[in-house]
Amino acid sequence: MKFLFLVAALFAGHALAEDQRPLATLPPAAKDALREEMLGNLLSINEILTLMTSGKVKEAGELAEKTLGQSAMGKHRDKPFDARPGPHMPPAMHGIGMDGHRAASEFAKAAASGDREKALAELPKLTGACVACHYSWRTR
Repeated sequence: MKFLFLVAALFAGHALAEDQRPLATLPPAAKDALREEMLGNLLSINEILTLMTSGKVKEAGELAEKTLGQSAMGKHRDKPFDARPGPHMPPAMHGIGMDGHRAASEFAKAAASGDREKALAELPKLTGACVACHYSWRTR
């Protein structure tokens, strides 16, 4: 019980520390669109992991390409300019996002072969791009 209290105290202290990540200033509509997209990406990653653990490797790859890969790029192009996140992101942040799309497509290519081990080897690159961006940037 003391251990859990110590862990909780450490996390609480960390949460209260000032966030040192640079602020990516986006128009409110673009920020809303980005948040909605990121929540959808979390759902996709969870479903991809579920498919992989169920042995549905090809299906995991198809979902990754459709929702996260290069095929998913440009999903905001029909929105007004102020509602499109990409053009308002700092270049380094946008680059990490592009890396994530490429990593998802590479995972999808590996998964298309049906080779579970090959696909698993690509999966950390996909999630690593998410981690890199979220650890590097904030929107509020």
